[in-house]
Amino acid sequence: MNGFANRSLDEDNFGESKTVSAVKAFDAFPKTKPSYTTRTSAGGIWTVFLILASTILTFTELRRWFIGTTTHTFSVEKGISHDLQINLDIVIPMHCSDIHINVQDASGDRILAGEKLERAPTTWLQWQGDRGRHQLRSTREELLLGGGAGYEEYGEEDVHDYLHAARRKRKFAKTPKLPRGVEGDACRVFGSLEGNKVQGDFHITARGHGYMEFGQHLDHNAFNFSHQINELSFGPFYPSLTNPLDNTFTTTDRNFYKFQYYLSVVPTIYTTSPSNPTGAFANTVKTNQYAVTEQSHVVNEQGVPGIFVKFDIEPILLTIAEEWGGFLGLVVRLVNVVSGILVAGGWCYQISEWAKEVLSRRGRRRGGSLGVLTGRRSTDEKRG
Repeated sequence: MNGFANRSLDEDNFGESKTVSAVKAFDAFPKTKPSYTTRTSAGGIWTVFLILASTILTFTELRRWFIGTTTHTFSVEKGISHDLQINLDIVIPMHCSDIHINVQDASGDRILAGEKLERAPTTWLQWQGDRGRHQLRSTREELLLGGGAGYEEYGEEDVHDYLHAARRKRKFAKTPKLPRGVEGDACRVFGSLEGNKVQGDFHITARGHGYMEFGQHLDHNAFNFSHQINELSFGPFYPSLTNPLDNTFTTTDRNFYKFQYYLSVVPTIYTTSPSNPTGAFANTVKTNQYAVTEQSHVVNEQGVPGIFVKFDIEPILLTIAEEWGGFLGLVVRLVNVVSGILVAGGWCYQISEWAKEVLSRRGRRRGGSLGVLTGRRSTDEKRG
């Protein structure tokens, strides 16, 4: 009647439309009115803490997804393989012509390793200053003290180390040249040889001892089976990888001394999954790992001194795989982490506020009761 309705200026047009009201009816997240909220310093501190926690855990999940996870799986070796490559690099303070090397396995095959391995004359002092050189039975403190900055504690190699080692050149290091006018008092024996993949042992003895050889006999005073093992591995030769006996040495001042090593060899496969986020192609390297125990003692003149290595092939297969999860799984984990932190942080904040409120109420009650008693006392004193 006043003309406001015709100009769409009535009260209904100043409120919410029917469409907005209908949408709000389906709102699953009711909002708190601004007048009911109060900003506090404690709430700000909790907010900053939750943001930092969410950021740190988010970066942790991203890093874990990018690097991948390593899994170890044991199984019975199903494949049949007949050959086993042995890689050896050892230095002995005896002349090369005085050393006899032989390999014998459980099948009865005998390999004259001395004819297949290379021998190079050298001096024992040339190998004394190698960085990382250590004794096998030394404690960790002794190893760190003796090895210095060059010592690296033996540990399982990363999958990428084996994959990179498979692409590098597989050659033994060159033997240091003898100084002019110096005769070699030691022998370096190195190289690779093929044997049967069965239990066996190889041994290094003196010429004319341990085997019946016509016209061959070495003076007992020339015996010295102190040695340094630069490399002892099974399978493909990867010089950049460290094995338990690599860079180990042991010495003795007795001529008739017997060093014994017992090795348990485990076939191992290192592999990566095709979903590598770094772009590297999936690759597989087959090799062998081993555990070692050592026992050494003096032998009498009727015994055979030398270096004896006995190895046994375990019938299990160890698969070490580096895997990466999918991108969708990463998103799900990130959502779970952030939402879990926010929910838990909200609970902690509410509990802390409730505890503060309870403590403040108790404080006010105690203060009020004391005031009433004080007032009564002062009133009684005035009446008296």
